[in-house]
Amino acid sequence: MTNKLKYFVGNWKMFGDFGSFKIINKINQYISRNKKSKNIKIVLCVPNTLIHFFREKLKTRNILFGAQNCQHYHGYGPFTGSISTLMLKKVGANFVILGHSENRSEGETNKLIKKKIKSALSQKLNIIFCVGETLKQKRANKTFSVIRSQLKGSLENKMNLKKIIFAYEPVWSIGTNKIPKAKELQKIIRFIKKDFRQIFKINKLPLVLYGGSVNSKNISLLASIDEIDGFLIGSASQSSKKFIDIIKNYYK
Repeated sequence: MTNKLKYFVGNWKMFGDFGSFKIINKINQYISRNKKSKNIKIVLCVPNTLIHFFREKLKTRNILFGAQNCQHYHGYGPFTGSISTLMLKKVGANFVILGHSENRSEGETNKLIKKKIKSALSQKLNIIFCVGETLKQKRANKTFSVIRSQLKGSLENKMNLKKIIFAYEPVWSIGTNKIPKAKELQKIIRFIKKDFRQIFKINKLPLVLYGGSVNSKNISLLASIDEIDGFLIGSASQSSKKFIDIIKNYYK
């Protein structure tokens, strides 16, 4: 494990209300006291209804806030129920998760995700771009080809690729308490970094997070893989104790 900056990103999904600020506050208090905080980047992607409230109520910037998806049109328009990247930017979002498997399962294609990425970049939002294979694809040995297709189908050279962080989330791992074996995960993370660099002809390797059943028990195993730049944490991020325990155990 290195001392480089590590991301701990919480995806609250459809969870939380104004009273949930107590979770934010406890995480903030922990980070404020943590001597390793300079090496930790906390991002919480909460429901759109909470972004402005949490950002205004939090007195420090130890925690940044993000959204969990967006409309691919970046301004205003006749799109009932949709939230644009402009609106997210105005309420204080710094990040947005795109390409999550839950949204892909509802019909999001690489083509649509590309439009959303372009829209988010137009508002200078940082993007957490999710890639990963289903169990069926894994069993068919298509993990690498699926990821390459997601990269090629959703990104292009003229984008500001420096503002994109990848999150490898094997679909079969989300919510199952199953994670890839260490050597397998290391191989996949390396593949994402090298394939991205080769496809888009850039010198610097991208940041790649791991997501999928991350918890305080398996984080020590994940911490042994230097190639991982951080974690996208689902249900465990809805509890200040569970989220803090993940950070504590990572640095044990």
